[in-house]
Amino acid sequence: MLELIDGLQRTSSVLQFLDHAAIGQPELILQGCDFLEKLNGQTFSSIDTVLKLKIKRTPIRATIINKSGDAFVKYELFKRLNTGGSLLSAQEIRNCSSRMIEGGTEFYELIQRLATNEDFSNATSRLPITMIEQRANEELVLRFFALVNARDGFRGNIEEWLDGYMEDILFKRVGFDFQAMEELFVQTFSNINAKLQDQAFTRFNSHGEPTGRLAPAYFEAVCSAFVAHAAQIQELTPELVLARLKVAFESEDFKGATGPGANTIPKLHQRIAVVSDYLCGNVPT
Repeated sequence: MLELIDGLQRTSSVLQFLDHAAIGQPELILQGCDFLEKLNGQTFSSIDTVLKLKIKRTPIRATIINKSGDAFVKYELFKRLNTGGSLLSAQEIRNCSSRMIEGGTEFYELIQRLATNEDFSNATSRLPITMIEQRANEELVLRFFALVNARDGFRGNIEEWLDGYMEDILFKRVGFDFQAMEELFVQTFSNINAKLQDQAFTRFNSHGEPTGRLAPAYFEAVCSAFVAHAAQIQELTPELVLARLKVAFESEDFKGATGPGANTIPKLHQRIAVVSDYLCGNVPT
């Protein structure tokens, strides 16, 4: 028996079109055929014999893994099939592939649940809708956990860093306390939203007004600072936290750690340290 790793919807559609009774589905009526508009409204039984034969003789490429049941091989194959020229975003591929691993559904559901957390959604509301549709908000949840637990694995390629961290969790190379991590996430974004609302991860113009979309480098610095100094920041007024954050973002040290070539461990540590120092009052504002 073969297990279908990828292409379930497409395969099901082909089977339903060719022999709907075999899979207990109603007859499939073609719709949305932009290049062959004459096929719209047709079923397999209604098209002519020549076209039926062409469809039946059309090859479908398939890759068969001989070593059945190997979760890592299936996971890797799915990633490779959906990487490069793919319409799926990196996080959409992670979401799909995680569910192929035993226990992966639990992690995927945690990511999804936290991405809809009210405090998180408000704090990250400067994400464009198009990016949210590609699961950029879910990727930020994963990035939060990677910052907390795998910061030293940070490299220039963010996608590989996040892929590697998620794989370490799914294949149990590292521990992940679901309850503790969820509580930390909820508490952190409750604090961020209370103090900064949607101004936590964005740039400010010369008038001190927030401008532009969410900046990932700012997200990394602010989240890490709020995790490391939660109790101290909790005691500050929202006005003071915002004022200090604006000064931090305008500092030369922070700008130097967020410009070109910022995706290195030293610069990540630098921007976290700058934001932490300013928020905690270690630097005069």
